[in-house]
Amino acid sequence: MSALHYGLTPKMKPVSPRRSALVAALDIGSSKVACLIARLRPHPPQQVLTRRSHAVEVIGFGHTLARGTKAGAVVNLAEAEEAIRRAVDGAERMASVEIESVVLAIAAGRSTSELFAAEINIAGSAVSAGDIARVLAVGRRHSLHEGRVVLHSLPVGYSIDGGAGIRDPRGMLGSRFGVDMHVATTDIAVARNLMLAVERCHLAVEAMVAAPYAAGLAVIADDEADLGAAVVDMGAGTTTMAVFLRGGFVHCEGFALGGHHVTMDIARGLNASIANAERIKTLYGSVLTGGSDERDMITVPPTGAEEREPAQFISRATLVSIIKPRVEEILEMVRDRLATCAFADEPRRRVILTGGASQLNGLPELATRSLGRPVRIGRPLGIAGLADAAKGPAFAAAAGLLVYPQAAYLEHFETRGRSQLSGTGYFARVGQWFRESF
Repeated sequence: MSALHYGLTPKMKPVSPRRSALVAALDIGSSKVACLIARLRPHPPQQVLTRRSHAVEVIGFGHTLARGTKAGAVVNLAEAEEAIRRAVDGAERMASVEIESVVLAIAAGRSTSELFAAEINIAGSAVSAGDIARVLAVGRRHSLHEGRVVLHSLPVGYSIDGGAGIRDPRGMLGSRFGVDMHVATTDIAVARNLMLAVERCHLAVEAMVAAPYAAGLAVIADDEADLGAAVVDMGAGTTTMAVFLRGGFVHCEGFALGGHHVTMDIARGLNASIANAERIKTLYGSVLTGGSDERDMITVPPTGAEEREPAQFISRATLVSIIKPRVEEILEMVRDRLATCAFADEPRRRVILTGGASQLNGLPELATRSLGRPVRIGRPLGIAGLADAAKGPAFAAAAGLLVYPQAAYLEHFETRGRSQLSGTGYFARVGQWFRESF
């Protein structure tokens, strides 16, 4: 966890487009812990998912009920460790390999975004890799708030002599070279304890990735990323958002409200146990009413000391009346937060829902009305070997962690203090990646 002392989460070495790799992904949520192991194999350029340099083939999958976590953060270290061990063991047995490190998703910690601009003089010469490193170094010189740690530091776009919108400036001529950078941060205490839970399982954390960013890497098509799209990852304890624009990740945010709050509303409203409330939500949950909802009856088993009492029966309309207000509250909070970023410029930009809580019947239709935008459910794209249980939106973030190594080269910062002591700093690794790839 030494990287956290410098205000940065761990950053992995970018995978070379010409080499295969074995990657393990770990998603520690409020309701489940999922581990995926995959082989990344280089493939030639393709017409779809053009930003991916590798084909992803899942060879191991394990998941278990989450324990010791709340709203994506660790609240009981021993229980969280046990759940992680179970999920990782299941994936290792299926893949017949033993992993040493994982790429870790993080949804907790009140993730926030900041944008920074920087500019340097290049004296009319061609832009080199050294110039890119210099301008990025200038861009990251900002005050990190106390108690926060950097998850991502990404260039949103470059400019030369005031001309903006440049994606790859290498070799271009100009006098003034600038960059706009997106820096995403999270609470250091949350990151530290998630890492500790993983490291107690004798696993290293190669990188920490914001959960909605990971989900976006798995579910967004190229055109959607270029035109602008927001991924809303609706988990059990948190709802997090990532905005993509002009092909890049430009904003993230989140709040501690999710599917578990819907379950608790059902449990209170029907005087049911939490387990029965979750079952009722999964089997019958909806946010849309129909003509027969008053006649369709649902059985609610008795709870606790009242187990000898007969079961109660409620109409589907009653269930909808309990679920819908909470879901509308979540969508209103999503709408308000999206309105604060560049995504709000164009009302037709798409919203993509992922996460287990996005599977409520009728949610895309309700979200379309609440957000005033086209909405669809996001499922992992272009990933082979996924088990049927992992093909839905609930495992989008875990699947996206397997794609992240192909995008890791976009991250631009070096660990404060450490890289000055050796030749293994982040920029040195990026330079090595350029040499290997080009």
